[in-house]
Amino acid sequence: MSADRLHLVRHGEVDNPGRVLYGRLPGFGLSPDGRRMARQAAEYVRSLERSVSALVVSPLQRTRESAEPFAELFALEPVIDERVIEPTNVFEGRRMGRVFYNPLNWRHLARPALPSWGEAYESIVARMRAAMDDAWDTADGGDVVIVSHQLPIWISHLSIAGGALRHDPRRRRCALSSVTSFERRGDRWVEVDYAEPASTAGAVDVGAV
Repeated sequence: MSADRLHLVRHGEVDNPGRVLYGRLPGFGLSPDGRRMARQAAEYVRSLERSVSALVVSPLQRTRESAEPFAELFALEPVIDERVIEPTNVFEGRRMGRVFYNPLNWRHLARPALPSWGEAYESIVARMRAAMDDAWDTADGGDVVIVSHQLPIWISHLSIAGGALRHDPRRRRCALSSVTSFERRGDRWVEVDYAEPASTAGAVDVGAV
């Protein structure tokens, strides 16, 4: 058997008082509001009244915590998959507003189409697509939830939609605890829905790669 639908769910708000780019750094878990957002995302998926048979999660703390309400509501054991992790970034631990003023950083900003500051977009697409294919093919029917991060979800959307991978990070349509849903029809992935079930008013969302 295979899955019926696959949902890419972004994690909730991160506790990030320093407002740094957290990337893959340890110790960045959810804020209390982030836990509420994650719960709202899980309740939204449950409200679709579709069977969910598998839960795949990035290994980082914020995604594992965001997966907890899904595990509870659907009685599932999360499966950690390194392929859906946040990309690497040379600016981890820094406040991005200050990066541009240091000439030593300019070499990392020279080729935004790659991008030159971190993992290549094509690499992110390849690992996300492999994780999505494996989750789809191994599911015992029903839907699959993958809890991941903003850039992997958005770059998957761009790739599946046939758009250019280079983009303005400020214009990503991938809110905290959003749900981007896909179906695979033959060998082709198709996006079928996007939802923002969580209340994000006043949320701090500055640490994403």
